[in-house]
Amino acid sequence: MSELIRNDILAKAKDAVKERGENYGKPSENFSIAAAYYQAHLDIPVTPFDVGALHILNKLARLHSDPFHVDSWVDIAGYAAVTCEAIYDIVDSQHLPEDRQNIVPMKPQKD
Repeated sequence: MSELIRNDILAKAKDAVKERGENYGKPSENFSIAAAYYQAHLDIPVTPFDVGALHILNKLARLHSDPFHVDSWVDIAGYAAVTCEAIYDIVDSQHLPEDRQNIVPMKPQKD
């Protein structure tokens, strides 16, 4: 049963992300514009990552009133996906694609 719910939420999130992409364009461009508006309003630095995190936090706040509101869970999954896409799409992002990351093992390798 839980796998059905998971798959349903992810499928709905995929549909929502596609539809919003058609309406609002690339997440990196939309989140950069939103970041500029937030930054102007708040007078603090705001990044596209912050925009995605704030969208997710807003949905979590709504879930506080009703944790079974499926649409909010769908939106969180969608925001997670588009936020990741946005930060990877931005040239000057500090987050490198996985194959370009300098990953150092936590423990020394044994011979």
